Order: sequence, then structure tokens, then C-alpha cells
Amino acid sequence: MNRRRFLQGAALLTGLAAAGGGAGMAVARRTNRYYRGPVSDHFDGLRFFNPGGTAPNGLSDLLRWRFNGARSHWPDSVPLTATARPAPRVDDLTVTMVGHATLLIQTAGLNILTDPVWSDRASPLSFAGPRRVTAPGIAFEDLPPIDAVLLTHSHYDHLDLATLHRLKAVHDPQVVTPLGNDAIIAATGLRTAALDWGDSSPLVPLTVHCVPCHHWSARGLNDRSMALWAGFVLTGPAGAVLHIGDTGFDAGRPYRDLPDRFGPLRAAILPVGAYEPRWFMQGQHQNPDEAVQGFRLSRATWAIGHHWGTFQLTDEARSAPLEALNQALDAQTIPRNRFRALAPAETWAIPPA
Repeated sequence: MNRRRFLQGAALLTGLAAAGGGAGMAVARRTNRYYRGPVSDHFDGLRFFNPGGTAPNGLSDLLRWRFNGARSHWPDSVPLTATARPAPRVDDLTVTMVGHATLLIQTAGLNILTDPVWSDRASPLSFAGPRRVTAPGIAFEDLPPIDAVLLTHSHYDHLDLATLHRLKAVHDPQVVTPLGNDAIIAATGLRTAALDWGDSSPLVPLTVHCVPCHHWSARGLNDRSMALWAGFVLTGPAGAVLHIGDTGFDAGRPYRDLPDRFGPLRAAILPVGAYEPRWFMQGQHQNPDEAVQGFRLSRATWAIGHHWGTFQLTDEARSAPLEALNQALDAQTIPRNRFRALAPAETWAIPPA
């Protein structure tokens, strides 16, 4: 095998989890390496699943997609004009985009990172896998004191052990994550609260609520769906904020129950990228039109779009999510300023609800 083919194969394998393929490659295991607990409506004793939803795609579908010839060309590098330098603390609500699913939420005097990734690749390998095309919008050294991390699931573009080790050494934050992910990050030494769907954890003066979404998890070829995935709702003095790292729209189920439980949300942070081709991605990654539908179902006043423009995981062009989001907002008669897809280093002081 020549070097080019080896690198292509390595890139394919390391991109499986980030892009959402390879379910059919999983080797059957009779024990869960990350979690042991009672059977529930979303855990069968070995693996977690989406109740009434769709399972991840298999190997044949993955190969059909990856060799379809429809992958758009992305630039090798997109320079930042500047990096953000966040305030040490914020009393109300400010959100800064770092890149992909990594955002800094500043509210009620706390600094919270979502799915922090400062590594160059979303991959277990340093030489293969999705590589970032734009630098983090906040230099790691310019972070304010980090109090907490919301970690939504185990895919490499969301759970980056190298970054978590750096955060432990410099900031020692509390991590809140769904069941099983605590075992994956145990070697970092970070303090961790592992939650099931419906559970809550105090983050004084806030409360973190773990809510369902439609996705899956994997770090390799034999641990598919052995750790849970979830979204989070932060409640506190500045209002309720929803953050979802990855989700399929699933007929709106990730959003429909939120208003009854939490009231109208002040803001929703929603994925808008990595969605083409739809026949392959629909079950796990919503597209911008579905994100706007979810925004409406959640009854949030404002929304931030993320999960675009940093790592090329799927077929659409880098700018396609921005264009599709504006088209969806116009079609659903929602002012564009209510739902903004932030670029790295962009900061938004969220207006009151």
C-alpha cells in the first residue's frame, strides 16, 4: 500500500465518528467499557439509542457517500482578521465563537466552554483526519478563567482529550457530560458530573439540565453508542439557554418539550452545518432549515448557529450553511438578526428576551 492510499484510509477511519459513519463496522461486544446501569427507554443494557429514532448508518452507506464525488472544495486556510479577548466576567449573557462547536458562554459571572477543541485535527491521529481551516477565535492563552465545560458527546470534533488536559492544567473546570463520557475523560483528572437525560446538576448560580437529542457516539470501531449524547439547558438569572452539539431534527422531538419545562428560552445555540448529503446525514445532523424549525419549536428569542466552517466533515461548501440559514429564515419570516451563525472570534452580547 502506498503512502497516499494509507493516508486516505486513515483519514476515512478517523473521520467516521466526526462525520457520523461506520456504524456497521462496529465489532459486537457484550460489555460496555464506559457505563453500566439499568435498562431504560434509551439504554438496552449495552448501548444507548434514540427512542423511536433512526440508527447510525452502516459501512456500505458510508462507502457509497465517501466515494460519491460530490465533496465540495474547501480552502486550506481561512485567516482570522483578529482574535477575541473576552472580558474576565460577564453578569448578563455574552457568547463568543471559538470554532465549530466550541463556544464561550459568559453569564452570571461564570465562564463556560462547550465541546472545547483547540487541537489542529478532530482525530485521534496527528497526521490524518479532519483538519481545521481556521484558527480558534480565542487563543487558548487569552481565555478568561474557565469555570465549567459542557461536553455533549464523544465524537472527536466535540471531545478532544488534548484540550481537556490543557484546561485541567490551567483552569481545572467542572465538566458536565452525559453518561459514559466521564469514563473517557477520567485520565484528565477533571471533576466530572455525568448526567442522564432528564437529570440536572448545580453550577451555582446556574443549573445545568441534560436534555435529549437525536445522535450517537463513538471513539473507535467497537464502542458505538456506549456513551450517551445530549443537549444542555442552562437556567439562571439571565434566562434559559439551550446548547446542542449535534442532533438530527427527528421530527422536532429534541425541541418540542422544552418550552413546557423551561419556559421561553432566551437563546438557543444550534448546529447548522455538516448536513450533506441528506440521505446519509439526515438522522444525525440537522440542516439549516431544520435548525430554524427547531428554533421556532423551542420558542427561543435568539439563536446562534455553530458546527460550520472549521472542520470539513461532509459534502457541502464552507459557506453553504450561511446561505441556507438566511434562506430558511426568510422563508419562515424570521428576521435574520434573530438567528446568527457566528464566525470564529465573533462575540454577541445577547439582547434580553
